[in-house]
Formats: sequence, structure tokens, C-alpha cells
Amino acid sequence: MGKSWLLLAFILWQIIPNEAAIAVGGGVGIGIGNAGGVSGGGVWIGGGIGSNTPTPSVPSVSKLSSAYTALQAWKSAIADDPMRILETWVGSDVCSYKGVFCAEPQGGVASEPFVAGIDLNHANLLGTLVSELSVLTDISILHLNSNRFSGTVPDSFRELSSLQELDLSNNRLSGPFPTVTLYMPNLVYLDLRFNSFSGPVPQDLFNKGLDAIFLNDNQFEGEIPQNLGNSPASVINLANNKFSGNIPSSFGLLSSKLKEILLLNNKLTGCIPEGIGLFSEMQVFDVSHNSLMGHLPDTISCLNDIEVLNLAHNQLSGELPDLVCSLRSLMNLTVAYNFFSGFSQECSKLFIRNGGFDFSLNCIPGRDMQRPQPECSGIPGSGLSCLRIPSAQPLICGTLLGNLEANLTSSSSP
Repeated sequence: MGKSWLLLAFILWQIIPNEAAIAVGGGVGIGIGNAGGVSGGGVWIGGGIGSNTPTPSVPSVSKLSSAYTALQAWKSAIADDPMRILETWVGSDVCSYKGVFCAEPQGGVASEPFVAGIDLNHANLLGTLVSELSVLTDISILHLNSNRFSGTVPDSFRELSSLQELDLSNNRLSGPFPTVTLYMPNLVYLDLRFNSFSGPVPQDLFNKGLDAIFLNDNQFEGEIPQNLGNSPASVINLANNKFSGNIPSSFGLLSSKLKEILLLNNKLTGCIPEGIGLFSEMQVFDVSHNSLMGHLPDTISCLNDIEVLNLAHNQLSGELPDLVCSLRSLMNLTVAYNFFSGFSQECSKLFIRNGGFDFSLNCIPGRDMQRPQPECSGIPGSGLSCLRIPSAQPLICGTLLGNLEANLTSSSSP
């Protein structure tokens, strides 16, 4: 819990003007010294889930009055509270409520406290989200991980113009993708994983300035939008859904900051696009448990920071080249359950020195734990034509973008 409160405190400190410092817990805190680089003399009023310390009364002001009305409406929509958190949600002093955090800027013309964050992670509350919460226009963090909230995300949440982090993961929410999140101008962290959302994902999601997108373990379906590469996110997790079709061919063209992308356990087909090599900072690439075919693109050799490369349980073929196995940061390479016909000398070295190389159940002659020969007589997707960059060997990664753009332009010309 300690790390969670420190993270919450740090983010809230950033939105409080005049170097207002933050103290987490119940009661009024005056700064936290110089720990973590935070200093100043502001006041932060909060009621963490683990706090039982009463908070002195604060003046009755319009923002807190509106917050009181909204939080009481939400309390009425919660049917089960096994941890008795809502027993503290009594009276007009919302800053003393467990899980509710207030901020009070210092030194301005108006010194009006406001609700700046709600953190009810792991509270196991049963209920629904209510539209009245939209009055909390100053809230920057809404963390509701691991509860039992059902229904949909109210359209009125578009009024949460200051919201930076929205974590609704591990609940029972359903319906289509909550497009209301696309209208939150300051949102940088969106976590919808482990719910029952369904249907397609809107293209506009990848045009937003999000740094983290977690949609895994839902029921999303349809094709991944073609503008996937537009996203400036460092982490995108679309795993364990029902996405189909190809990985977008434009993948990687407009962004090179992606560090982790997880597309495992979907219904994706076609080739791994050449654009994969443009993600020079990529550390984790997992497309396992799909139906991808064809040879690996040489551009994978440009992933100098890649640590985990999981291609298992697909229908990939050809020889695993030195270009892949010689990646300097590679710690785990998994190509099991494919149709690879061999691997090179560098891959042999990787196998000897690193137990993180799994090539079982392929079609590699002379190796143990391979597919029966009849399964290797007809390679799936052997006639599949994947885009390849005509380039002299060895591949020069610095020229990759220009070559790829030229190929995409020529291939789209009549």
C-alpha cells in the first residue's frame, strides 16, 4: 500500500499550484520534507483507506458541497461494502472520507479546498458508477481497481476535465468501449482491463495523448484500428480479446517510443509488419497465440532494446535468422509451436547460454521435441506474400524508415 500512496501523493502534488506539498493519510499534513524531491508548504487533506485519524473540519464551500452531494449519491448506489469503508462517508466533510483525497492550494486569491483524487483500489465494493460524480471537475486520479462495479461508464464523465488517471480494471463493467474517455483532455493513463467491455475499439483512442493503454482481458473484437502506430503510448496491452485481421501495416510509422506491446491470445492473421523495427525502444513484443504466418521481417534486428520476444503458438515459418538471435538485450526468445525449419549459429549460441530460448514443436531437423514430420509437410501460409524491404545485407536500421515509407507508397500506387 505504501508505494501506492506515494505515487498518488506525487501526482497530486504536480497539480497543486505554488509548490503545495502533500502528506498522505487522515488529517491535515504540512509537507513531507525533502523526501523524493518534494518541498514546500502547502496543505493536503486526505482520508486514505488505511487511515482512521479524524480530519479537522474545513469551511463549507461550493466545491465541497457539490462533492458531498455527488459522493452521497454514489454511496447510495453501492450495495455491499465488506470492508466498511463507506462508514466514514458521513457528514459534509468529504475530506475525511476514506479513499477521498482533497487538496488546498496556498497563496492564491481563492483558497478553496477541492476533491483531487479518489483511490478505492481493492475495496471490493459492489455497485455502479453514478453520473453525479461528473461534478468533481478538479479530480486528477480515479482508481477503482478490484471492485465489483457493474454497468457502464456514465457519459457525464466527459466533464472530468482534470482527470489524468482512470483505473477501472478488475471490475464487472460491460457494454461498448467507453468513448466518454476520449473526451477527457488530460487523461494519460487508461486502464480498462479485466472487465466485460465488447465490440470494436474506436480509432480515436490511438490519436489521444495517452502514455498507457490497458484493454486486455475483455471481449473487444474486430480489426485493430489502422492508426495504432499514431499512439504516443509507451505501453499498449490488447491481449486476451477477440481482435481479428492483420496487425496494421502502418504499425510503427509515426511513433518510436513504444516500450511494450502485447497482442497475445487474439485471432490475428497475416504477417508481422516490417514497421516493427521502427520501435527502437521496444522492450517487450508478444504476439503469441494468434494465427500469424510467413517469415519474420529482418527489421526485427533493429530492436536493440528488446528483452522479451514471444512469437509462440502461431504459424510462422522459415529459418530463425542470426539477425534475431544476435539482439544484444534479448533475455527471452520464445518461438515454440510454429513451423520454423531451422535456426542459425547465433541462435544455437543463445540456446546454449540462455534457458529463455524455447524453439520446441517446430520443424527443425535433428532437434528434440519437434512436430511430427507429417505436420511439417505442408507449411501454413507458404504462399503468403509479406511486404519486404529491398535492402542490401546487412540491414542498416538507420535507413529503415525511408525504405519502408517508399515501399508503402509504391505498393499503394495504381
